[in-house]
Amino acid sequence: MPQHPSMPAHSIAPAYTGRLFTAPVPALRLPDESMDPEAAYRFIHDELMLDGSSRLNLATFVTTWMDPEANRLMAETFDKNMIDKDEYPATAAIEQRCVSMVADLFHADNLHDDDPFSACGVSTIGSSEAVMLGGLAMKWRWRQKVGKDWKGRTPNLVMGSNVQVVWEKFCRYFDVEPRYLPMEEGRYVITPEQVIDAVDENTIGVMAILGTTYTGELEPIAEICSALDKLAANGGVDVPVHVDAASGGFVVPFLRPELKWDFRLPRVVSINVSGHKYGLTYPGIGFVVWRSKEYLPEDLVFHVNYLGGDIPTFTLNFSRPGNQVVGQYYNFLRLGREGYTQVMQTLSSTAQWLGQQLRVGDHCDLISDGSATPVVSFRLAKDCGYTEFDLSHELRSYGWQVPAYTMPDNATHVSVLRIVVREGLSADLARALHDDAVSALTSLDKLRPGGHFGDRHFAH
Repeated sequence: MPQHPSMPAHSIAPAYTGRLFTAPVPALRLPDESMDPEAAYRFIHDELMLDGSSRLNLATFVTTWMDPEANRLMAETFDKNMIDKDEYPATAAIEQRCVSMVADLFHADNLHDDDPFSACGVSTIGSSEAVMLGGLAMKWRWRQKVGKDWKGRTPNLVMGSNVQVVWEKFCRYFDVEPRYLPMEEGRYVITPEQVIDAVDENTIGVMAILGTTYTGELEPIAEICSALDKLAANGGVDVPVHVDAASGGFVVPFLRPELKWDFRLPRVVSINVSGHKYGLTYPGIGFVVWRSKEYLPEDLVFHVNYLGGDIPTFTLNFSRPGNQVVGQYYNFLRLGREGYTQVMQTLSSTAQWLGQQLRVGDHCDLISDGSATPVVSFRLAKDCGYTEFDLSHELRSYGWQVPAYTMPDNATHVSVLRIVVREGLSADLARALHDDAVSALTSLDKLRPGGHFGDRHFAH
């Protein structure tokens, strides 16, 4: 289509001609002139209408709804710099309380009710930063253990090929050999036997996942720790475990409090968790906590005083807004253990209902049913004449964003669809999703064996 003669290339044209603003503005460089704030708002607001609905985005684990009171608190505190603890002591105290609550939830050692600094951990912009910090601590402790000749060795990290991409980044950015344990069709978590075969004297740690990105399943963390305990007791290598609880860390303690996956297992030394996933807070907020202070090497902690006061810092970021921590603290106070349990039970019930409905008929084979975490993953029955990517594309016509993707190495021939049930996906919306999925499958049945849609982006 030819460019409108009055509109330069790479410009934005207003929809409200003659009212707020009439001239197009450049899209790729700063405009020469200022504009009315309402016009600027409308330019951006209207363009954002092209985004999909966040509430119907079932690809993401990220929170898309909070209480109005939380929204108000976060709006009041977005201008506070989290790193400036001397200037904003109340915000800093709230951050440390959140760290203490997370450490207590995960049964860390040596916690004292009258000392918030008895907990060892930090808040982060999300689990990606938290993962980097947990990995660095393991690498530094491995260096201390092997002594001066560590420079002649290549450290490695043992983990499944089902990891989130941040673990690949950690290994590449910080010169650690990734030892990926392969999946296979029908098994999408690592096993203790795989772990024992992979570790050696250069292994900085084993990473196990509480709620995998691909299927929402829980890896057998207690069994992995038990196998490593036996290996060490028999004279083998003594390897620590880090738990990536980004998705499951605020789910499992409330749905299955008896399950031992955290610091109740002596081999677990650090845990990361995402507050902006099932911590029910807007992005970005995460935490990494250590069993006790001995597992965070002092060499990794920096002290700065140019903001006023001595401020210890162990983060990859520096400046960041304090409102995410405030939002997380609001949820901790507002919900408590009782409220989080009620929310997680509701989400789990909705997810399991969806899983049961998908079992009906001969279209879908269920992989995870929503009982471990509120995540349902499934594949299409073989020889149906169309693919998971076709169904994902068809559901978009109803407004739903349900990702389709291939599984990790050694199982890449398996394609899967995933539904993440979050707060905001009510029972009524779940029924509407199921009805639309049935309609989409019916439409595809009529079209087969027609063309297929290509692969789509895999959302974490």
